[in-house]
Amino acid sequence: MAEVFEGEIVLARLSQADGGAKLRPIVLLRKLPGMGDFLVCGVSSQTQRAVEGFDLVVESGSKGFAQTGLKVTSVIRLNFLATVPTHWMERRLGSLPDGMLGLLQAKLAEHIAG
Repeated sequence: MAEVFEGEIVLARLSQADGGAKLRPIVLLRKLPGMGDFLVCGVSSQTQRAVEGFDLVVESGSKGFAQTGLKVTSVIRLNFLATVPTHWMERRLGSLPDGMLGLLQAKLAEHIAG
């Protein structure tokens, strides 16, 4: 896959609990030093799993939704974090609306700092 950037939403092959791998949408939160892997969070259409005040729900009718490349209202799950190498990433879907990457990063940093 071509070069990717923070704030993009891509499809990546992620390990599953059953030992297999599944193509899943992820948000690239931050490029990590060293090998160029990314800290990512998962995206799910199961909005009932959103943790209020932590995860972000992106409504299909909201401003900027079309640029995400998502098909339906989805939750960006900050409680589903992983480190993903770029060679696991298969296809770019889109990108976060303006300001959303900073909001996600700030929420995560605030949580880590306690």
